[in-house]
Amino acid sequence: MKPVVVLIGRPNVGKSTLFNRLTRSRSALVADAPGLTRDRQYGDGRLGDRPYFVVDTGGVVTGLATAKDHEDVPSGVATQVRTALTEADAVIMIVDALEGIHPVDRVLAADLRRLGKPVWLVVNKTEGRDPATVTGEFYALGFGEPAAISAAHGEGVTELIQRVLEKLPVAEEIEPDENVPRIAVIGKPNVGKSTLVNALLGEQRVVVCDEPGTTRDSIHVPLERAGRRYVLIDTAGVRRRARIDDVLEKFSVLKTLQAIDQANVAILVIDAQVGVAEQDASLAGYALEAGRALVVAVNKWDAVESSDRDWARRELERKLPFLDFARMHFISARDGTGVGGLFRSVDEAHASAQRALPTPKLNRVLQAAVTATPPPLVRGRRARPKYAHQGGKNPPRVVIHGNQVASLSKSYRRYLANTFRKAFHLIGTPVLIECRQEENPYEGKKTASGRAGRRTKRRRP
Repeated sequence: MKPVVVLIGRPNVGKSTLFNRLTRSRSALVADAPGLTRDRQYGDGRLGDRPYFVVDTGGVVTGLATAKDHEDVPSGVATQVRTALTEADAVIMIVDALEGIHPVDRVLAADLRRLGKPVWLVVNKTEGRDPATVTGEFYALGFGEPAAISAAHGEGVTELIQRVLEKLPVAEEIEPDENVPRIAVIGKPNVGKSTLVNALLGEQRVVVCDEPGTTRDSIHVPLERAGRRYVLIDTAGVRRRARIDDVLEKFSVLKTLQAIDQANVAILVIDAQVGVAEQDASLAGYALEAGRALVVAVNKWDAVESSDRDWARRELERKLPFLDFARMHFISARDGTGVGGLFRSVDEAHASAQRALPTPKLNRVLQAAVTATPPPLVRGRRARPKYAHQGGKNPPRVVIHGNQVASLSKSYRRYLANTFRKAFHLIGTPVLIECRQEENPYEGKKTASGRAGRRTKRRRP
C-alpha cells in the first residue's frame, strides 16, 4: 500500500505549489463532497522507485479542535483537514518564511502534536535567503529542525521527501493473479456501491472469507460464481450493512484510489438520476492512467423515466467519450436488474487485458493504419513507424519503433490504440502506445562530411 503524505498549513503558505511540485502535475482528483466549501486534492508522487500518495488540504485559519465554533472558518475545511489527517502516514506542516511564526501556526502545531503521527515542519519561500537564519524562530513550534524549501523553484523539495519517505514503510507490490480478476467497485458517494456489492455477493455466491486487507479498512472479499473465482476489493463507504452512519467515511476518495491500484478491473458506478459528474470522469481517468480495465455500471436506471432514457444514454456517451471501449450496463443494484451481466463484462475485460498480441499481426495492423492515415507533419518532417511488438500485458502495451516516432501526437497515438483494439477485439481495456525512436547512425556526420567536401572542393585549382 502506498504511504500517504498530507500537506497542511495556513492559507497561502504554498501547499498547492508543493503539491504540484511533488505530483509533477496540476491535475488531481477532488473529493467533491456536497456541502463542503473546500476539498481535499489527491495525487500520485514518486521518488525513484518509491510511490506515494500526496493529499493537499484547504487553508486552516484557526485550531482544528475549535474550527466548528469559529464563525470565520467554514466547518467544511476543518472537516476535510481532519479526515485527511486520519488517513495520513506522515504530515508536512508548511509555514511561511516571509511572515514568520503566526499565532495559528502555534495552535495548529499543538493540534498536530496530539495527533501522534510523524510531522515534518517545512519553511517555504526561503529562496535567496540563508536557511539557518530564516528557520531559526520556527524551532519554537516543537518539531525539531525545520526544512527550508522553495516550492515554487523546487529548492530542497527532493531532500525533504527523501527524509519523509525514509521513515515510512515501502509500498508492497501486489502481484496480481492473472487467473483471478480483482474487481474494484468505484464511484462517488451515494451512487449505490454498497448496494451493488451486496448484489454481486448475494447472487449465486460462495464467500470464502472476509479479510481485512490493510489498516485503512480496505476489504478483499473472495467469492466464486459459476465456477469462476473473483476477489472484490471494497472501496470507501462500501460495507455489507444497511446503513453507514459515518459521513466522513463516505468521502474518503483515498481508499478508492488505493483499491484501483490493487485491482485488475474497475467497475465505475454512476448515478443515472444525477448523470456524469466531474468526479466520475476524474475517477475513470485515474483508472485509465493506472492501466486498469473498466466496466461502467449506470445504477438506478429504474428511476429514470422511459421517455428520458435515450437522452440519458446520449449524455453518458457525450461526457465519457474516452470510455467508448468499455461495456456500459444499465442496472438497478437494489432490484438486482442487470447485475448478472457485469460478470460477463468483467471476464471479457480481464481476458482482453491479458491477451497476447502476435507480432506479425501487430505489424500488419500498424502498416495498414499508417497507410490509411499517415502521421501528420511535425516541423516539416513526418514520422515513419516501421514495426511493432507487444511490450506487456494488463494492460496491453504496444511498442512502436521507427524514425521520428517520438513526435507522434497524442491524438495519433489514440488513433493507433483504437486501431489495435478493434483489430484484436479488445473490449474494456486501454491499450498503451510506447514509441521508441531509432537513432540515426549518420546524425552529426553528414554535416561534417559535407563541410569537409566543400573545403576540399575550394582547394582544387
